[in-house]
Amino acid sequence: MENMNFLYKLLIIAPTACLLAQTPPAPAPTPTPAAPPAVAPAAPKLATPVPPGLLTPPPAPPKPVQVPPDRVVLKAGSVTLTAAQFDEIIKGLPERFQAMYRGPGRKQFADTLVQLYILSDEGRRRKLDETHAYKVQSTLNDDNVLASMIRDQVVAEAKVDEADARKYYDEHKDTYEQVTARHILIRAKGSPRPVKSGAKELSDEEALAKANDLHKRILAGEDFATLAKAESDDPGSADNGGLLPAFPRGQNVPSFDQVAFKLKPGEVSEPVKSQFGYHIIKVEAHTTKTFEEVRPQIEKLPVLVQARVKKALDDMTKGAFYDPEFFGPPQPAVPPQVRFTGPPSTNPPAAPSVNPPATTPAPPATPPAPVKP
Repeated sequence: MENMNFLYKLLIIAPTACLLAQTPPAPAPTPTPAAPPAVAPAAPKLATPVPPGLLTPPPAPPKPVQVPPDRVVLKAGSVTLTAAQFDEIIKGLPERFQAMYRGPGRKQFADTLVQLYILSDEGRRRKLDETHAYKVQSTLNDDNVLASMIRDQVVAEAKVDEADARKYYDEHKDTYEQVTARHILIRAKGSPRPVKSGAKELSDEEALAKANDLHKRILAGEDFATLAKAESDDPGSADNGGLLPAFPRGQNVPSFDQVAFKLKPGEVSEPVKSQFGYHIIKVEAHTTKTFEEVRPQIEKLPVLVQARVKKALDDMTKGAFYDPEFFGPPQPAVPPQVRFTGPPSTNPPAAPSVNPPATTPAPPATPPAPVKP
């Protein structure tokens, strides 16, 4: 009975908790700078010789064998599963688990199914399926599956209307602003950018002095693009007169970003320090994407889609009755909201992304009953 309880919790109670607990979206990763990319340092020399093959990466795991769909691949008690039936069971799992159980975790998942079917057969032999406790739990599990399915439909049907999308755009308009600019980079000692061939490595003081001199020459009327081609230590933009692709806020290192968005078109900055050295920035233009340009992306933002889903679910549940004597008054500290798990988002979030689990997860849902012979 103890083993039965363990497997029951693993395949029914624990999955129910997974379905009832939705993890909020992860915060957006910090944008990578558009400044000159760092060059990886040379690999350090090893003092002790390493035996051949020791540092060779391990071989990739073999691809799972494919068999005819009608081939019997598993027998456990009264249950027989074909390859097609096994795959159908995996299709019923959340998407994030499917690749694991079709690949390296296939045997592990089969072991779990074997325990499930053998123990469930034993439970029926002992007539546990006729007990009140079984009927209560099986009803709860059925309701949970149906609730998860209807929530999937609500998510798929959720549409962000124009008013909500436009409101979001107006409140976040600055995030859609872009700057087109040129820059001249003067490398300083310690910069990840390598020293140009034949050039002298400048100390921080020497690099700043050179940047100040170039700044004076630009203000005196020399052509910015010509100086960038001759003097900039950023080979990615120097050949193009220091011109950078248009960039949004947050894409570059903070010191560069702050100055670039403050400058007006045609203005030239004083030297700006970053980990790459000193930049002289000339802004060419400020542009802001229109609502129509970004509307498709806004309508897919999880923060807006989830708000529509929440409203739909709240409308469905607003008629529920809670006995005030039994449940008591509302508590001042509201616990985290419990939601049914929806399908993983495939859209870029306003704030992206969901890391895969670090370890092989336990099966998160009770597999559907297979066809018995």
